[in-house]
This record gives sequence, structure tokens and C-alpha cells, in this order.
Amino acid sequence: MNRLQANICLVCVTLCWSTEVIIFSCIPNDVLPFATTFICNAIAAVILAACFFRRIKQEWSRSGKRLLLRCLLLGALNCGYNALFQYGLNYFDVSTGAFTFSMTVVILPVVLISMKKNVDKKTWLSVALVSVGIVVALGGNMLHVHPVGLLLMLCGCILRAVYIVRLNDYAREHDPVSLSVFVSVFVAAISFVIWMVLQPATFGAIQWSGTIIASLFIYAYFIIVFAQTLNIFAQKRATATESTIIYTLEIVFSLIWGAVLPETLIERAIPTPFHIIGAALIVAGSMVEIIEFKGKRRLKNVAEKQ
Repeated sequence: MNRLQANICLVCVTLCWSTEVIIFSCIPNDVLPFATTFICNAIAAVILAACFFRRIKQEWSRSGKRLLLRCLLLGALNCGYNALFQYGLNYFDVSTGAFTFSMTVVILPVVLISMKKNVDKKTWLSVALVSVGIVVALGGNMLHVHPVGLLLMLCGCILRAVYIVRLNDYAREHDPVSLSVFVSVFVAAISFVIWMVLQPATFGAIQWSGTIIASLFIYAYFIIVFAQTLNIFAQKRATATESTIIYTLEIVFSLIWGAVLPETLIERAIPTPFHIIGAALIVAGSMVEIIEFKGKRRLKNVAEKQ
């Protein structure tokens, strides 16, 4: 897989992730997010372990302890930023929350510099375009942003930026399937502990139905087994900045779903002109980061040959 193919995979992953809102709409609001996270990640871990047992065993024998510690860190970061987002989004409407979620793009270069990693000039241009796109899309809503909600989202974006950078590093050293399995295991374990504290009845508190069960299995397979694992494969070639900026396309896909899908699947939301302009700027910013200019590619090839 070359870099272009990796970026195409990331776009496909982002398209998959944008359907989360459709799947979650089939799950009642009284089912806690931590319950959903635990069940889906547990199912995904079992599926991946059953299908790739030998591959996981080989990676375990090669770097078992280091793999576990790194996946524990990734699992904790994953649960941390998801929890902050879940509570932070309570202070926003759907569209404002979705665009605020993309503050990760603005924070990532700062995180990279703090970790003594290089940031390309075109990345700053890409971040600027995406940032302007977010501001334009939010429009007048920025004047009514709740400070507590904004703080929670900001902290979540910082954790998510660190998660993306670390995942990008670890994906180059470990087997992607094994990473996906153990990250899912730790996310499930941490989520179950939080679920048990918030709702001691756990499974007994859920009013089970065929729709809930089907939605959980669809999410586990489609979003975690497929999208999460494909994302880690792509991270072996793509950079952390490319990944983060491509992830912002999830907003664009979500706007499309809200405009074209029937209300039986998702709450209808017709994009405003500001949303459309903002989404266009986000796409432009993503393209700046993805496209490699010929001169730069030629210099890169010469350097690799030397």
C-alpha cells in the first residue's frame, strides 16, 4: 500500500464513520454510551481474534508486553476523548457539535511540535483552510457556544490528537490486526468499568429488542472490525496530519446524509449556505494535505534512492 492508496483508504474509513449517527439512531437514548462502547468493542475483539488467531499469536510472541502497554495507552486515550465528546456535545446542537469536533485539526500541529515532530508548510495551509471552514460553518453559533461545553470538547480534541499521533507511530511497528484487537479489548474493559459504576444493573438495565441487537452487531462489524482495522492499515503509510485532516471529511458526509436520507433513518437537516461554504473549505484543506506536488515527489524519490 503506497501513500495515495493509504489516503484513499482513510477517506473510505471516514465515510464508514459518518454512518455512526444512522446506526446510533436505532439505539434508544436510555442505553448509556459506555454500554454501547463496551458491547460493540467486545464483539469486535471476539470476531477479529477468531478470524486472525494465528496472526495475533505471532505478534504477541514478537512483542507481547510492549504491544499490551501501547494498546492500554491507546484504549485509555480512546475512552477519554470519547467520554469528553459525549458530555461536551450535550451543550451543542448537532451541526455545531460536529464542526467543533474538528478542532482536533487545529490542535494536532501543536501536539506534533511538542513531541518534537516536523510539520510541513502545506500542513499549516491545510489546517488554516479547515479552520476557516469550521468558523464559517459555525457562523453566528460561535457567539452562543457554552464555555463548559467548549472546554470539554477542547480537552477531548487534545486527547484525540495525541491518540492519532501515537496510533500512527505504533501502526508502523506492530501488526494492524493485533493492534485493533487489543485496543478494542482495553476500550471494552475500561468502558465496562465506567458502565458498571454509572449503571450497576448493566445488561439488566437495557430493554433488549431485535433492533438494538442488530444495531450493536452492525456497528461492531462495520465501524470497528472493518473501519478501525482498515484505518490502522492506512496509518502505516499515511502521516498523522493526513489522517486527521481527512477525518474532517466526516462532517461533509454527515451533512450529505442529513440532507438526502429519509427521516425514518436520521433527523433531516438541510445544510445552510454557511455549512456548504465551510464544507467546501474543509474539502479544499484536505486536498492540499493529500496531494503531493510533482516537484516535491521527485525530490522525495531522489532522497529515497540515495
